[in-house]
Formats: sequence, structure tokens, C-alpha cells
Amino acid sequence: MISVPPTSRHRYAYRDALSKAAAQPFRMVPYFDPGVWGGDWMKTHFDLPDNGSNYAWSFDGVPEENSLLLDFGSCVVETPALNLVYMHPRELLGDRVHARFGKEFPIRFDMLDTMHGQNLSLQVHPLTEYIQSHFHMHYTQDESYYLLDAAGKDPCVYLGIKTGTKPEEMIDALQTAQNGGKPFPAEKFVNRIPVKKHDHVLIPAGTVHCSGADTMVLEISATPYIFTFKLWDWGRVDLDGKPRPIHLEHGAANIQWYRNTEWVHRNLVNAVAEVYTGENGTVVRTGLHELEFLDTFRFTTSSTLPVHRNGSVHMLNLVDGTRAVLRSKSDAFPPLELHYAETCIVPQAAGDYEISSPDGSEVKVILACVRN
Repeated sequence: MISVPPTSRHRYAYRDALSKAAAQPFRMVPYFDPGVWGGDWMKTHFDLPDNGSNYAWSFDGVPEENSLLLDFGSCVVETPALNLVYMHPRELLGDRVHARFGKEFPIRFDMLDTMHGQNLSLQVHPLTEYIQSHFHMHYTQDESYYLLDAAGKDPCVYLGIKTGTKPEEMIDALQTAQNGGKPFPAEKFVNRIPVKKHDHVLIPAGTVHCSGADTMVLEISATPYIFTFKLWDWGRVDLDGKPRPIHLEHGAANIQWYRNTEWVHRNLVNAVAEVYTGENGTVVRTGLHELEFLDTFRFTTSSTLPVHRNGSVHMLNLVDGTRAVLRSKSDAFPPLELHYAETCIVPQAAGDYEISSPDGSEVKVILACVRN
């Protein structure tokens, strides 16, 4: 980071830079973390340095954790991305979204890499009323898994409760495993759903879930991400050699037992609906579930497709293809080039724009927004 002396000239330049960022697409500075279940997909695809372990997480769309680089010509300043949220929430989020969430950024993109790695912990997120009454948060972490890639013999996600499961039997088995007894037989109680590249699995709060080994997941979720109740961690220890915490009491209080095998397949796996098909490409709605406040759409084009605004900030990721370009329909901002698996934010103040393939090859872009 380059330090800039706190003169009034620099103060106004900094404010002006944030004001410009709030009116055009931008990327944040990504960072990558190892984890006990991590894989090697990101290390290969993003040309990351060897860290002696793996890379489990990528945070590339999380203003609470990522930073911005502001180029002033003679120097580059790194600043928390939250400063943009705090200083220009209406321009960034849109009036409708700001009225609901205030100075909070409600959408989160991150990546979970288990390619040649291990299963994530089996987990559940709190219901809205539970997170409000126990943790005083306004909304919960509804989420989804978009499969950037899947390999190996039988890649899967674990999702929802198997039909016929008796809640007390499953909780007893989890408690026994937590106390050092027989390992939890996950596939006896939890649906194991085969997945492939470009599948989209929806995970409203209260749904038992985790991604399995040999998957590369773009996780699209609401932002209160610190409330994950782990139910079972496959009997392993963390990178520090210590068992990871289990939150069985909180988790058991939030499991939605009616989300059984039939319900999961009917509501949560590839609930894709066509929005538009034309000579320039297609747009499909891929989720999220009606219980969740986010919506996601996938744009596929070898040419150019327009993107219309719905009063919400947009978050995008190029999920297939080498590069795509975002252009303003009114020249309101300079074009932004998005590369494979990169995330960007398009503020509401940026206005209407279009997604194009600069070389005529097919690209796929996933877009998330707050639904009307």
C-alpha cells in the first residue's frame, strides 16, 4: 500500500475517486486462503504462488473483506471497499436496495475450491427469525452454489434431508459423532446430489448442505456470512491440528426437516427458466429460491446482449469463456474487460449496459441482484 499524506488536496482527490467508482463497473482486489478441505483448481487457473498447502477460499466479491485500488497517476492507493459503500450507498446500491439495507452491501460472491480436496463441513444457516432473535441481524445467509467446474468420479453436493429421516435419530447420530463415537453416516440422512459444470444448486437458510470433493463452486449469497452452524466435519482437524468447532445446538434448531429428497429436487436443483432467446444469445433465470431475496441470471452470447436495470446493484462473474466486455449504452463509463472466473460490481448509477464477446467466441456471465 502507498501512503498518501493527509492534505486537503489529497482528501478531495480521494473523495472524487470514490465518487467515480460509484458510477462505473469495478473489480476489487481478490485474496485467497488455504483450508483443510481446499483443492488445487484456483492455484492452477489463477497462477497462484505455491503456498505449501492449497487454496480453499477466494474472496473476490466481498466489500466487507476486499479492497479497492485507486490510481492517481503518480501513485496507487489501496483502500477498504467498504469506504465506497459508506460514502456512496445510494449510487452503488440503488434507492430501492438502499432503502432496505442501508449502508450494507447485500450480495456476496466467493469461491470454494475442493478440486482434489475434501468435502466442506456439513452445515446449516440460521432462519431469519432465529438470526434476528439470537444475533440481532436483520437478514440471514441465504445462498447458492454455482458449479464453475466439477471433476473426478462422482462430484456432488450434499443438500437437504433424505425422505423418511427421523429428526431425533439424525440428531442423536450427530451428537454421538461429536462425542467421539461412531462417525456420522451422512449419506444415510442427507441427500447426495450429483453435479456437473454450470449446475446451480439453491440453498435457502435452514437447508442442510455442503459441497463435496472435486468441485469448484462460485458461492452466491447474502452477506451475513459469519453465522454458519457446522453439524459434522468428517472427523478431521483444522490446519492448526485442532478440531474445528461444531454448533450442533444452533444447527438443530434451524434444520428444516420438510426439505426432503423430493422437495430438494423439485425446488433447489437447476431451477432454470428461460427469460430471452434471440439471434444474439440467451438469458435464463437460474435462481434463487422464492424464499431468498437475491435473483440470478445467466447471459450467454457470442455477440452482444443488453442488460436492463431493476433498481439494484449488479454483481457479475464470467463463468465460461476467456473474456467479456461490459459497455455503457450511453458512454457513461469506460468499457471494463472481465476475465474468466473474475467478479465485478456494476453500481446502479452506472445505468444500462451490455455484455459482449470481443472475439466472437461464446461467453457465459452469471449476474446477481436484489429482486424486486
